[in-house]
Amino acid sequence: MIKLIDPDHPFYRPLWIRLLIIGLCAVWTAVEFRNDENTWGMIFLAVTTYTACTLLIFFKPKPVAVEEAKADAVAPEPVTGTETKSGDQV
Repeated sequence: MIKLIDPDHPFYRPLWIRLLIIGLCAVWTAVEFRNDENTWGMIFLAVTTYTACTLLIFFKPKPVAVEEAKADAVAPEPVTGTETKSGDQV
């Protein structure tokens, strides 16, 4: 199945952003039904349902500590080779 929304992206981590996106989809759904556009209303109802399921019900964020540990493991400290163990210059 194609992922239309990537819930692992850091943009979706804050709850208020996820609620805002779902709210905007729901408002647009109501606008379409209010204007007697039933086809577009049903399409946006499906979009709102998919968004709510992806960003609220099935949302399982990755732990932040794991992401930071991976970032630390990838970029080790540079070694210049001009210092001794005591920190004196050679």
